[in-house]
Amino acid sequence: MTNNADDLAGPGIGSYEALEAELPNDYASLLDPKETQLAITAAKETIERGLASALNLMRVTVPLIVSRESGINDTLDRDGSRTPVEFHIANDGGRHPLDAQVVQAATKWKRTALRQFGLTPGEGLFTDMHAVRKDYFLDHDHSAYVDQWDWELVIERSDRTLEYLRQVVDKLWAVIKAAERELKQRFPALKSRDHPDLPDAITFIHAEEVLERYPGLPRKERETRLLQEHPAVFLCGIGWPLGDGLPHELRAADYDDWSTEATADSGRAVHGLNGDILVWNPVTRRRHELSSMGIRVDADALRRQLELAGQLDLLQLPYHQGIVRDELPLSIGGGIGQSRTYMLLLRKAHIGEVSVSVWPDVLKDMCRKRNIHVLE
Repeated sequence: MTNNADDLAGPGIGSYEALEAELPNDYASLLDPKETQLAITAAKETIERGLASALNLMRVTVPLIVSRESGINDTLDRDGSRTPVEFHIANDGGRHPLDAQVVQAATKWKRTALRQFGLTPGEGLFTDMHAVRKDYFLDHDHSAYVDQWDWELVIERSDRTLEYLRQVVDKLWAVIKAAERELKQRFPALKSRDHPDLPDAITFIHAEEVLERYPGLPRKERETRLLQEHPAVFLCGIGWPLGDGLPHELRAADYDDWSTEATADSGRAVHGLNGDILVWNPVTRRRHELSSMGIRVDADALRRQLELAGQLDLLQLPYHQGIVRDELPLSIGGGIGQSRTYMLLLRKAHIGEVSVSVWPDVLKDMCRKRNIHVLE
């Protein structure tokens, strides 16, 4: 395993000098601020209806804060580089205090919620999740404020396969495509020759195969080259060490299953039942991540991955014990970035055009010079 510091924010740019060179100089928003807000509402309603129907999901409430001792907050990685915002609740004069954390993602909470709400195989839930990720570098598509459609679906043990994963991804892609069609019908300005439609089908490929296709390129450039050939892909198997000894990207050891052996379409043996939905963004002219998702760890995968990550001590936490004792249902789930999706579908150059957050002056100044107006 490796401590990939440059993967702290996925393929984030990393410096404002580099970001200034990347931001488009010929940008003009297709929708004005009022139209943008109306389109966001339309997209949100369309996608939530689509998710509920496609995967048989019910909408549930989701926490913004969780207790530290529960172990239910997501660490997002396994190198300790993304830590949650924490605070102490003194409560009644300190007699019954609590140490709390602001949610980074609801991955673990959702799996416990499946049991809490009595859901059975073929039934699931989705949430309107809001989180804070303070360790991101704030660029054109990374914000300290995160909004996601976090979803989770109960599955059978026989569903823990790449083929089932593919079926679910296809359904999710159909929801995104339906939202694109709806928005273009309701907001004709989005029909631009400079912004081609998303492909009807998404391409599935394993991280090991991508490494073999572009053996001399680092991860970020491999993804860029791939998306220039296939503008929408599901990149499978993220977390297991590849042929070069490094994982495609670090992943937390206790939610997605990135270690189970599987067989790719090519017939080769691979590892991992997870992945990312990535698309080519014609406005930013960069790769654009919409979703991270996967089949969740069972007891065997959890132990194996915690051992590989040197985190076996986590097995003592209540959430992890629930998996080891088979008290939590087997599931598949993920998070679809809401603002990331709006940014793509509404042809925006910056996530701050569809999401209110905090931005440093250096970023606001360089955006203003390029006719990009972020919300704050």
